[in-house]
Amino acid sequence: MKPITVIELIDEVASQFEAAGLSLASGFGQGTLSAFDEAAWLVLWQLGLPLDDLDSVSKRTVTQTERAQVATLSGARISTRKPLAYLTREAWLQGVPFYVDERAIIPRSFIAELIVDESIDPWLSDTTHKVLDLCTGNGSLAVLAAMAWPDVVIDAADISLDALEVARINIDKHGLDERISLIESDGLAACSRGYDLVLCNPPYVNAQAMAALPPEFQAEPALALSGNGKGGDDGMDFIRGLFLAAATHMSENAVLVLEIGNESANFKRAFPGLEPLWFETSAGPDQVLLLSREQLEHFAA
Repeated sequence: MKPITVIELIDEVASQFEAAGLSLASGFGQGTLSAFDEAAWLVLWQLGLPLDDLDSVSKRTVTQTERAQVATLSGARISTRKPLAYLTREAWLQGVPFYVDERAIIPRSFIAELIVDESIDPWLSDTTHKVLDLCTGNGSLAVLAAMAWPDVVIDAADISLDALEVARINIDKHGLDERISLIESDGLAACSRGYDLVLCNPPYVNAQAMAALPPEFQAEPALALSGNGKGGDDGMDFIRGLFLAAATHMSENAVLVLEIGNESANFKRAFPGLEPLWFETSAGPDQVLLLSREQLEHFAA
């Protein structure tokens, strides 16, 4: 068999993904946005090469054994339609590696961008000490927040004990067990008070979108995706409850940073009186919003 380079192998795998019908609409979006990016991640990971420096290894020759190993993994990606992160047990967010398995949603929050690029920092001060990462999942936002803001302590809360077990792996992996505490909580029910900042990437997918999810997204815990747990269909059920209770858990000048993904239309219909600040992210200006404690107090009154 003719020798092949890393970049040629990536192109080959990408073509296989496209031929299998994998696309952004039907299979990507859990860390990558194209067949090429997904193939590059798979090949580089399997070969133990730097995931962020394809140029330096693109012309490296791949051995037949390595090619066979890549074929096994790419074949599993196509045949099982499992997300690549679940097959590799690893996902990267803002350059930081996280362990992940089927017990928790694959980390991809746009709040991570805002933490790393300091977009949230103007709402913080020297009195910002206590942070809540609500719906923490695998703990990635809590970990990134602890890395970005070394003077804060963080409660990472989730209703799922399975997810919290995964979060524990990541907290220990990054040596942050003294600054991040895990809380089993249905929303804010078991959380304390006096948070100076609340980060929340909640379940918000509407019922129609849930019914149309491709297999990759169906592999994730529905509890972490569906925002219709109270019988609604617009994806806003969790957020309605959050807005009613949040202010009582926040300090005087605290803010809530909330991700709603592609549900901005449903959000605006559900909360027409609110005027949040919208952050600009790589996905646009309507994915993540900020509300002050005062705004939430008025909403709950």
